[in-house]
Amino acid sequence: MKYSSRGNYFSLPNEVFLLGLSPGELAVYSFLRRCEDRKTHQCWPSYRTIGQAVRMSENTVRKYTLCLEERGLISTEPTEITTRTGQKLNGNLLYTLRPIQEVIDEHYDRQLDQLELVAARQRMATVQGNT
Repeated sequence: MKYSSRGNYFSLPNEVFLLGLSPGELAVYSFLRRCEDRKTHQCWPSYRTIGQAVRMSENTVRKYTLCLEERGLISTEPTEITTRTGQKLNGNLLYTLRPIQEVIDEHYDRQLDQLELVAARQRMATVQGNT
């Protein structure tokens, strides 16, 4: 089978699988990657649009969006729209997907910090046990 270079597809970095994302987080992140502008790394789908695409409720999408933000994969900003009558309303969130290498580096830094904390606690326990 020959693959076309003009197909309707998007790439998902292999490194994303090193982060231990839940299936829901991975589904929402994948949809955001699908929607993102490849130059700005931004997109603004609604919770409803994401939910319909990944078969989740808007509240569940909101939960996973917050998880992705806490993990540092994305950042969000509120947007505002102006109606024809001049009324200002809340728009969709503007999602910015962070470079995966930065996310991976931060993930490993957090893991190293945790290991150092565990080692320090073990040293303290050993010192206290010897006195």
